[in-house]
Amino acid sequence: MIKIVFLFSVFFQTTAQAYIGPGMGVGAILGILAVLVVILLTFIAIIFYPIKNFIKKITSKKKNNEN
Repeated sequence: MIKIVFLFSVFFQTTAQAYIGPGMGVGAILGILAVLVVILLTFIAIIFYPIKNFIKKITSKKKNNEN
């Protein structure tokens, strides 16, 4: 039975009578862009903060050596 339904759905396709307006398209694009920006900022934060802490340690050691 499942094979018959699968074959009918593959060979007897019709067009979907649906319309997605421009507002929904813009919303979908902005949602995808937001996810990509969050992923990018996460990677930047993972890379940036250890470097920032390392630089802080070096500068604090230099200040302690000057005094």
